Amino acid sequence: MPPAPDIDRRAVLRGLAAAVAALPALGTVAAPAASAASLGSWPVSTLEAFADTLVPGERRSSSDRAIAGAAPGPGAVQAGVIALLTSPGLPLNPLLPGIAALLDARATGYAVGKLILLPIDRPPFVGLSFDHRTTLVARLFQADDLDRAIWQLLAFLVGLAFDTAAHRHTAQALAEGHPGLVWTGFPPPDADGLWRYPAHSYGTALAGPHPATTPSGSPA
Repeated sequence: MPPAPDIDRRAVLRGLAAAVAALPALGTVAAPAASAASLGSWPVSTLEAFADTLVPGERRSSSDRAIAGAAPGPGAVQAGVIALLTSPGLPLNPLLPGIAALLDARATGYAVGKLILLPIDRPPFVGLSFDHRTTLVARLFQADDLDRAIWQLLAFLVGLAFDTAAHRHTAQALAEGHPGLVWTGFPPPDADGLWRYPAHSYGTALAGPHPATTPSGSPA
């Protein structure tokens, strides 16, 4: 097993937790375009492969290595997971190379244990097949894994990139055809840009409003 990268795990966890806390406000204001250029191609590829393992999608081209092509339609990568992770509104940019290095170290250890010969022209995690990536990621979420909390928070961000376009204003993301929102059938807003739900999802009201509820629908 190769030694784990020398990273401050507490700093990584604090950064991921701060990113999750900042997400509700991230898509409500205009922000500069996110860029992954400063990370380098290998960390980006590793993070994309991790995201694609959780929410897989189609390859962007026949030469795509990060996306395994394990499922039809868009996945987390097409939905902008890297744009979310590198968003200027989140404190993650300095931490992402270390997270990617930690994941690659775990992939190297996994490959050694399975006698898998990894290609030298791509990051170790990217060099694993989709089945092996899935097996490794499942291990990362086991209760006794030292870095489980890191992978849990990172996975949470991956899911939000696909399910909610958390790094973007929802109405704008829908108007521009955000892959995750379109794929899941997220409803568009009314003409004024607000969402209203006149029909109960269960076909009937489950409870009446609390008498102290304000006209806006908020609790008093």
